[in-house]
Amino acid sequence: MSSKIVIAIQRKGRLFDDSKNLLIRSGVNFSTSGEKLLARSSNLDIDILLVRDDDIPSLVSKGVANLGIVGQNVLAEQVATNKKITAKTVLNLGFSRCKLAFAKPLNSKLRSLKNKTIATSYPALVKNYLKNNEINAEVIKINGSVELTPYIGIADCICDLVSSGATLEANNLIEFKSLMESEAVLISPVESKKITQTNIINLIKRFEGVINAKESKYVMLNVDRNSTEKICKLLPGADSPTIIPLQKDNKVAIHALCKEPVFWETMEKLKLNGASSILVLPVEKILN
Repeated sequence: MSSKIVIAIQRKGRLFDDSKNLLIRSGVNFSTSGEKLLARSSNLDIDILLVRDDDIPSLVSKGVANLGIVGQNVLAEQVATNKKITAKTVLNLGFSRCKLAFAKPLNSKLRSLKNKTIATSYPALVKNYLKNNEINAEVIKINGSVELTPYIGIADCICDLVSSGATLEANNLIEFKSLMESEAVLISPVESKKITQTNIINLIKRFEGVINAKESKYVMLNVDRNSTEKICKLLPGADSPTIIPLQKDNKVAIHALCKEPVFWETMEKLKLNGASSILVLPVEKILN
């Protein structure tokens, strides 16, 4: 990679951890320290900007960063708020999954959002939702501690991010309506600079290889030759397994890359249908 690539990622939190893990597993070696906002890869011509998550769509749209890793919820709110945000999603990353959902106090009898007051850090998305569903309600923007607002009389309910639901439970709130599902996505400017385009495509392929390997497993087993077709049909997401004759008469080994999870139930079905010596191995990277 001869041309500089700049990638913007969240500075702290779970999304930072997941983003750093993806970059390192893709062969981008770098380290962070203290309050530094810029990290340089030690092995590739890549700079990593460590910034607030809601600054990432703007930095990418302006071309300051060639790529950015951000939550779909943040990107959608920025696009709904600012017409100058033109960053496009190029790859769903499959981590930092959550949803933007409405929640109310446990003892609340609220069943509809009509004529209610909603506190949220995502006012543009909530207003769009209300408009699209022809619901008349008041939206109050709150930057933090959204869960507190129903108990101090500011709002009837909230709209906030939900992952495990533990934060809602800790604040005696219960989800009652979902607005959108979200996960981390890789974004780029609508018009990428040509000088780095090839390098960016190659880097994205690395990302895809890491993501595709996450749920994939390499399966090896032995079986009677006449059971080959039946066994291959049981292998989840396997594309053209390799079949190898064994020294023992009428026995073959089947090797398959399964691009879906291989559960104990699958292994038990394989065994019931004549498979033996079943091995399921993790896959670190896939390059198609």
